Amino acid sequence: MIRNYKDLRVWGIGMELSVAIYKATESFPKAEMFGLVSQMRRAAISVPSNIAEGFSRQHKNEFIQFLYIAKGSASELDTHIDLSERLGFIDSQTTLSLQDQTNAIGMMLHGLITKLKRENRKVAPTAG
Repeated sequence: MIRNYKDLRVWGIGMELSVAIYKATESFPKAEMFGLVSQMRRAAISVPSNIAEGFSRQHKNEFIQFLYIAKGSASELDTHIDLSERLGFIDSQTTLSLQDQTNAIGMMLHGLITKLKRENRKVAPTAG
C-alpha cells in the first residue's frame, strides 16, 4: 500500500539518479560549477521533488500536473547528459548508464500519469 511518496518506486529511482548525477558532475571543470553542473543537479533533483510535492497535494489532477513537470525535468536532464558527453565531460559508458536511468524514469512517470488519468475517468451510470 502506498501511504506516502517514499513508497513510490519512481521516487526512489529518481533519488538514485540524483545521487548518480551529483557523483558524475563532481569531476566536471570548475568553470561549469555554475553552468552545466548546476543545471544538471537542479533538473535531477526536480524529478523526485516534484513527485513528492505532487503526491502531497489535495487533488489527483494536481499530482498529475507535478508528474508532468517531473517528466519534463527528466527530459531536460537527458539533454544535459548528452551535451556533457559531447563536451567530453563524461564518457560514453556513463552517458549510457545515466540516460538509461533517465529514460526508465520517464517511462515510469508516463505509466503513472496514464494510470491516474484512467482512475479519474469515471464512467457515468446509464439510465436504465
